[in-house]
Amino acid sequence: MNTILQILADNARLTNEQLAAMTGKTTVEVAQEIDRLQREGIIKGYKAIVDWDKTDRSLCLARIELKVTPKSGMGFDEIAGTIAQFDEVQEVYLMSGGYDLALEVAGKTFKDVALFVAHRLAPLESVQSTATHFVLKKYKEQGVVTVDAQLDMREVSF
Repeated sequence: MNTILQILADNARLTNEQLAAMTGKTTVEVAQEIDRLQREGIIKGYKAIVDWDKTDRSLCLARIELKVTPKSGMGFDEIAGTIAQFDEVQEVYLMSGGYDLALEVAGKTFKDVALFVAHRLAPLESVQSTATHFVLKKYKEQGVVTVDAQLDMREVSF
């Protein structure tokens, strides 16, 4: 695996100079490698992991399981592509097991997410059924622990 990719996956804020020191390459070589990885679509983007609970932004997340009927000749790609276009949809995965697609959906409130499912997602022709699971608390995201070290005594059973 590409060393620069491994390092960037852990910390995308490193400078080319830092990456060069860590890999034994020159800054120019690092910049060229990153440019190539972006052009080839291997690096899709860079995102910060944000604890939205510590901000004034209202955010409700849900994991949604979908059973779908793929269209002939297209497999699951067409319906997954359609669903991925909705602004509320943060992630779309093709799954094995009891359902076909897994989504992460964001809204301001539980009601916003529920209305999105009822009025925009469920009516899609290929969607057979949905199961919505609201995220109550994130403990780890993209390999990063997102809860503070202090123990919330309400969560302790004696």
